[in-house]
Amino acid sequence: MKGFIFLGLCISPFYFAQQVGQDSIKTQEISGVKLLRKLPVTKEIINVKRDLDNRNLGQDLPILLKNQTSVETTSDAGNGVGYTGLKIRGVDGTRINIMLNGVPFNDSESQGAFFVNTPDITSSASNIVIQRGVGTSSNGVASFGASVNILTQEPSEKSYFSTQNSVGSFNTHKHSFEVGTGSLLNGKLSMMARYSIIKSDGYIDRAFSDLSSYNFTAVYKNGNTKLKFMTFGGKEKTYQAWNGISKEQYETNPTYNSSGEIYDANGNIVGYYNNETDNYKQQHYHLLWEQRFNDQWNLNTTLHYTKGQGYYDNYKSDQKFSKYGLPALIVNDSIRIERGDLIRQKWMDNHFYGVVSELNGQLERWNLNFGVVANQYYGDHFGRITSGSNLQQVILPFEYYRNHAIKNEVSGYAKALYKIDNFEVFGDLQLRHIDYKSKVDQASLEEAPEFSKKYSFFNPKVGVNYHLGAGVLYLSYANAHREPVRSDLKENNEIRPEQLHDFELGYHHNFGDLYLSANLYYMLYRDQLVLTGALNDVGAHLHQNVGKSYRRGLEISAKYRLNEKWNALANLAFSQNKNKDYKIETANGTESLGNTTIAFSPNFIGNFTLNYLPVKNLELSWSHKAVGKQYINNTQTEEFKLKPYYLSDFVATYKTQWGKTDIGLHLMVNNIFNTRYTNYGADYGVPYYYAQARANFLAGVSLRFN
Repeated sequence: MKGFIFLGLCISPFYFAQQVGQDSIKTQEISGVKLLRKLPVTKEIINVKRDLDNRNLGQDLPILLKNQTSVETTSDAGNGVGYTGLKIRGVDGTRINIMLNGVPFNDSESQGAFFVNTPDITSSASNIVIQRGVGTSSNGVASFGASVNILTQEPSEKSYFSTQNSVGSFNTHKHSFEVGTGSLLNGKLSMMARYSIIKSDGYIDRAFSDLSSYNFTAVYKNGNTKLKFMTFGGKEKTYQAWNGISKEQYETNPTYNSSGEIYDANGNIVGYYNNETDNYKQQHYHLLWEQRFNDQWNLNTTLHYTKGQGYYDNYKSDQKFSKYGLPALIVNDSIRIERGDLIRQKWMDNHFYGVVSELNGQLERWNLNFGVVANQYYGDHFGRITSGSNLQQVILPFEYYRNHAIKNEVSGYAKALYKIDNFEVFGDLQLRHIDYKSKVDQASLEEAPEFSKKYSFFNPKVGVNYHLGAGVLYLSYANAHREPVRSDLKENNEIRPEQLHDFELGYHHNFGDLYLSANLYYMLYRDQLVLTGALNDVGAHLHQNVGKSYRRGLEISAKYRLNEKWNALANLAFSQNKNKDYKIETANGTESLGNTTIAFSPNFIGNFTLNYLPVKNLELSWSHKAVGKQYINNTQTEEFKLKPYYLSDFVATYKTQWGKTDIGLHLMVNNIFNTRYTNYGADYGVPYYYAQARANFLAGVSLRFN
């Protein structure tokens, strides 16, 4: 029945849509976005206030983006609070370039984007720009599936105080408070600040989240000069839920969490360690100087610094002391005890700083953009034994490993768009150099990554637009390279960087009440670092080079306004994602499995949203999402297949004014048909699954005092 509803909704292609239609033209023009709109790349620009605010009740940003084209998301805790994951075109988050106002946001070593460290960042955003495929040259890690640039709000010219408060399933609640000074010093200075608290017990057992975040922005304008200082960050404590569960557990007890299991001498579970948690604090500082020289030229330069520090805590049962460099316990000069239960902490203490600078020019037929980037990352990794059994001979805490890493990156790019009659020709050249070293100061058998790598990449891109009345036809080619992440180098020091050739052909047209967009893509990889399904010791998926592989597909989207009360949004993505001649190692040697589907790459993703405004100030939205089959590893065997799934959400929002106060009432019901599903897994020799929440809700009240 549910699948039939979705199929019926999608039969009529004139309803298909995404949030990059004609309405996006009205969004605030922020530096870089104006040029991006013109470029022959596959993109969508999301107005956060219009498109995401009604759903922003406590869930993480990736979950709020789940209905965008070719996007799939997952959540460790199952309900979208805490650690969440984002994939675009089947490409995992470590290979999606995330930026905040053009400043790199991905972690330099893992290249992941951990939004849990800056919860409720959506409340400080104005627009989110998603480029699918390689896109244009940008300021962070190489984009191998997409790039996402989060553009933050500017302080309001009028003073205000606002608060958002919501509660919901699994004891989830969010409280956010924001204040703006309005214009000061004759309109030259304005400031705003936000503080948020988000807590949840999670859908998965003990997978609680205790999150807080802040944002402070000050802007000073004087003539053609603008200075902007922004500091933001957060603190998180989450119970670990990254192990997954077996097929039997998924079918009988899908909320089970094996993290923190405590065993007796016979191997029976007798309890759970209550502090099996991840603890991390991150602080960001950005100082922007924007200088407008004349009507043609402007310069934007940002100095940035990020400080991160934290650890995760583990109970480890019956461990060999020698594994951690611990001495044996000698009892009565004759009994030698070499094992015991341990509590360990793995720490990170890191710094990331640099400069990002862009020069923009517009000369008659030319749009020009030049950029330079210089960043350095310095990080310490170390482990401590904090307590345990049979440790009388040790002074605690005992440090059992320490290593540090330095990663330097320098890059520069030049972009040009030239208009000839109905054509616009685009060129983009980027040079990127990375010097990445990891040195062991103190080693254990468990942690000893040591390497020194240098990579130099040249990434050219070309494209052309052809304007057909209210429509635009575009064709582009982009070449990109990307270095391996720390965990991949730790597992295999000989792992190679990957290369991508991305071809995009698209067309978008505005018919008035109907906006249509369609594109074909072909992404040809060499040495693609695909997910293997295996996990490292912190629940992160490992990659491997697979020689030649490709992703190709068709993406269709549209927006249709029937009348003042009804409008519809939808998008469809059909794809093939293949390893060419995939090989595995068996007891009999190397075996070829032929062409296999790349892990975690669904062949279909579809979204449909129907919006209805029955009376003034009331908006009802019914969203549908369908995802096709995918596989946990690259063998394409039935045992490791994740089944297709269908989800449906309902959102109701009522907004009104009482004097100078804006009032909003919000209700969101996720997975209204109570579907049991999983969209992520792990390969432990047998498949493991991450169960996602069944029917759940969030309800909230927002107030703004002007």
